[in-house]
Amino acid sequence: MEATIVSDSVKHYPVLLKEIISVISPQHGGTFIDCTLGQGGYTKEILKYQNTKVIGLDRDINSEIIGKVIQEKFPDRFLFKNLRFSMLNNLKLKNENIKGIIFDLGYSFTQIKDPKKGLSFNSQGELNMMMGLNDFSAKEVINNLEVKEIEKILKYFGDENDAKIIAKNIVKERQLKIIDTQELVRIIEKSKRKKNYRVHSSTKTFQALRIFVNKEISELINGLINSAKILKKNGILAVVTFHSLEDKIVKYFFKSLSENKSISRYEPKVQQKKISFKMPLKKPIVPSDKELKENLPSRSAKLRYLIKQADDYEIESDILNKFSELIEIENLGLKL
Repeated sequence: MEATIVSDSVKHYPVLLKEIISVISPQHGGTFIDCTLGQGGYTKEILKYQNTKVIGLDRDINSEIIGKVIQEKFPDRFLFKNLRFSMLNNLKLKNENIKGIIFDLGYSFTQIKDPKKGLSFNSQGELNMMMGLNDFSAKEVINNLEVKEIEKILKYFGDENDAKIIAKNIVKERQLKIIDTQELVRIIEKSKRKKNYRVHSSTKTFQALRIFVNKEISELINGLINSAKILKKNGILAVVTFHSLEDKIVKYFFKSLSENKSISRYEPKVQQKKISFKMPLKKPIVPSDKELKENLPSRSAKLRYLIKQADDYEIESDILNKFSELIEIENLGLKL
């Protein structure tokens, strides 16, 4: 769930860059955390402003190369950590004035085309999908979990309508041989009841496996919770999402921090929680027509942001309960 989607050209396009900079206002200085350093697009732009510092995180060790280049240019203003963003609370931030925390939940063209990662259904060889600091690969998932478990992963993480038959055929085929990337593509195509010629048959299954392998649900939820805790007063939490499931999580979390739930007059009165965050916009910010022309893959991007209104470390949100079913499915990985 790291980095920014870019087009097939060599040029790198940090999605919604102008909008991110407008939201976090680095011209006023302060320390920012770029939770998905990737190619460094947001970080480089922030560091153009004086009196700014950036801590760049990425679970993908390949981003360390980008981190070293930036660190050479800004030795006193940039620090790279090969860290999952759910572990934000492990950073030593005693004297840091955290003014903004940014998440870009897309994948870069470089990552998608990396044959070692095996994120693409066009890849050859073993199923992998590990972004870094993982416990297991997609190969282990496909070749070891039970049929009902695979079906759940495809249904809930990929919204795959043919999850049941795809899971059944995977388990049937793996009795004969180890399933690699192209074999999985063949199984999916054979299993699909209806063909959608606008979207590749394997898209949803590969998305589901990637989410499961990288524990993207619990990573995002815990990353959001820890970000909300360590932000200082007037600090900004900004998140760019690319698919409906992650946007649903971000939207729910932001609402839970910035609003009290409406209570029926027929229910017993309860003490309303203290609201420590403000959500300036109800609707997400989306790419401009100009950006869409330059970088078509940005079309699914949505930017949401919160402003912290008090220096409280403790936060109140029922987000873990809300998405507990998805976290339980992720926990099937403990068997591997």
